Order: sequence, then C-alpha cells, then structure tokens
Amino acid sequence: MKIAVYPGTFDPITYGHIDVIKKSLKIFDKLIVATTDNSDKDYYFSLDERIDIINNSLFKDLNLDKKKIKIISFNNLTIELCRKYNASAIIRGLRAVSDFEYEFQLAGMNKKLNSKIETMFLMSDVENQIISSKFVKEIANLGGNIDRFVTKYTVKMLKDKF
Repeated sequence: MKIAVYPGTFDPITYGHIDVIKKSLKIFDKLIVATTDNSDKDYYFSLDERIDIINNSLFKDLNLDKKKIKIISFNNLTIELCRKYNASAIIRGLRAVSDFEYEFQLAGMNKKLNSKIETMFLMSDVENQIISSKFVKEIANLGGNIDRFVTKYTVKMLKDKF
C-alpha cells in the first residue's frame, strides 16, 4: 500500500488544499492529512476546530472516501509521521513560484533527515491556485463571498467566528 502524508496548518482548508488531496489520491492508496499547532503561527481556528472543519469538508460536504484519508493532528517532525504511518512520501502543495524556494529547502531538509522519504510537489488546478487561507479569512472578515474558495461547512464556521 502506497501511503503519503500531507502536512499543513489548514487554517482553514480551502479548495486549493482539497485539489491537492484529490490529486494525491490518484497516486497513493492512503493519504494522511496532518494539521499542526506550530507555536510560531497565530491560528484563527483551534486545532480541534481545524480537524472538525477538515472532517466535515472532506467527508460530509464532498463525500470523499474515509477509507483512503486519515485526518490527524501532530506536533513533531513530518518525517516522524511518515515513519509512524509507513508513508513513503510527503505531499506539498504549490500555488506560485514564490512558494517553491521555501518548499525546496524544506524538502531538502526532510531528505537529509530521512533519505527514504520523497517529497512530491503538486499544484492545484489553475482556478484554485490563487486561493490562500489568509485571503479567505480576510474576505470573510470583511463580509465578502467565500463560497468559491471553501466548502459549505467552512463557510459556516467562518461566519460563526465573525
């Protein structure tokens, strides 16, 4: 069984993230979607809220296969997650060229930590490449329509926050 880990903050999960998840499922038998509570960042949603949003977005709003996706939280190295779940790859989403430098360095460090784990860069479809969680939160905060960027459950959660 080919397993991959897709780590991220998903604060909140967007159609860009979901695009990467769907593409990953075409390549891997199982995908571990892992969200973290990295202390370097300020989160809009708590870790439990993000897990709830991911679950509802993927399994209720989009009806994706629960047998192929596991949603977890983590607070250790992604490489350690790969070892724990016997994953052979880390999935990273790219939106723009500006993402690549950081992602390239991160992939290099992960390769140094465990040379058996590959990092795969996947791009969302063109219509989703501009979507970022940061912009979605800003648009929602200012009363804009975010229906094209996130699932119904995420819209509801953002509206509840404001």
